[in-house]
Amino acid sequence: MTFVVTENCIKCKYMDCVEVCPVDCFYAGENMLVIHPDECIDCGVCEPECPALAIFADTDENASADWLELNAKYSKVWPNILLKGQPPDDAEKWDGAADKTAAFSPNPHQD
Repeated sequence: MTFVVTENCIKCKYMDCVEVCPVDCFYAGENMLVIHPDECIDCGVCEPECPALAIFADTDENASADWLELNAKYSKVWPNILLKGQPPDDAEKWDGAADKTAAFSPNPHQD
């Protein structure tokens, strides 16, 4: 089992989850984070830390195979993130918004 970052992280990217991860398995895209499924040790400490409620166990119905695949794919090409950064200025506006998948960016995080 692994944990999966899902749609509500898109354009929120709060990053509270990053600092509690004991194995540094988060990777950063331009407007969301993903979890590397082979690095995640299934400890679950990230799930309650996510203000956007975007992290689920891969066995949860909210963590579809599509989200697991997206996490696996982009964790191989995006940079590893170890420290919490600043969320987007409009993160609160996007938190809970419907149909955010269209806003997903495949671009990596840029400092």
